[in-house]
Amino acid sequence: MRTSPRYRAAARMIAAIGVVSLAAACAGAGTGGTGGTAGGETGGYPGQNITFVVPFSAGGPTDTVTRMIAEPMAAKLGGKVVVQNVEGAGGTVGAGEVARAEPDGYTVLMHHIGMSTAPALYQNLGYQPLESFEMVGLVTEVPMTIIARKDFAPATLQDLVTHVKANADKVTLANAGIGAASHLCGLLFQTATGVKVQEVPYEGTGPALTDLVGGQVDFMCDQTTNTSGQISAGEVKAYAVTTPERVKSLPDLPTTAEAGLPALEVSVWHGLYVPKGTPQDVVQKLSEALKTALADQKVVDQMAKLGTAPVPAEDATPQAHRTKLEEQLGTWAKVIADAGIKAS
Repeated sequence: MRTSPRYRAAARMIAAIGVVSLAAACAGAGTGGTGGTAGGETGGYPGQNITFVVPFSAGGPTDTVTRMIAEPMAAKLGGKVVVQNVEGAGGTVGAGEVARAEPDGYTVLMHHIGMSTAPALYQNLGYQPLESFEMVGLVTEVPMTIIARKDFAPATLQDLVTHVKANADKVTLANAGIGAASHLCGLLFQTATGVKVQEVPYEGTGPALTDLVGGQVDFMCDQTTNTSGQISAGEVKAYAVTTPERVKSLPDLPTTAEAGLPALEVSVWHGLYVPKGTPQDVVQKLSEALKTALADQKVVDQMAKLGTAPVPAEDATPQAHRTKLEEQLGTWAKVIADAGIKAS
């Protein structure tokens, strides 16, 4: 599958402007001369640029959420944030790099639900979510949408189910790669409908959505942060949102329960991580900066336009994040085992 020149150019542009400028850059930022290290003095943190690693492609939904909160977080911290995309293997390449990074608070991971599915999918993961990271806090929980190319024949979700069952060997279901949120949602769709379709994996959500809009694949399931614009513009056909309640920015889009497929219910939660051993006062500073960012009205408004919202302040904490991760690890281990799926 090809990607459009417009997407590739946009991705390069986004990557090129990865440094988020701040109003309150601290003295000596970028020099590394005053940065704290594991077990050392952290009172001057941050004393150099902080790198936020996004383990997925530029322009994708997780990248979008990261860039929303990066500037207000860094303004609170008094430093600079560089957003770096390290994609590959369903987010495990970027997550692995952060797990092995110096535990000094200068390398921060933004990951989504894939953190809880990776241990069940990958036999040689190289890290363990609960043992290799310190949790900083949850960020947002994003609904997903079931969408199709705009000229796809089925008009409703029930029509889609009927069509898929009758044409399972012909219908193509796009996703951003094994372990990606779109892959997990597609897996749940197939489980809920009892039918296996042809899956078309891409290296990122952006290329998958580009080909869907271009009519090269039939349908996919992806986060509202990535699909709201195309739905509102009429570039894709939308069938349902995968949460118990409708999304305010897409009020006419029914829930999967309303549309006749209640077994398909999933949302994509995001959280921030740092390497295990990062000083607790640094973790706390990052958590407080996260709370500040999530309360920023600009962030609230940006998320609302994309069909999501910041988590409550009590969830933007290390303990709430750990509790969520522990619960999700158990849930997805069973789902993936039952499906018999393994990633290489």
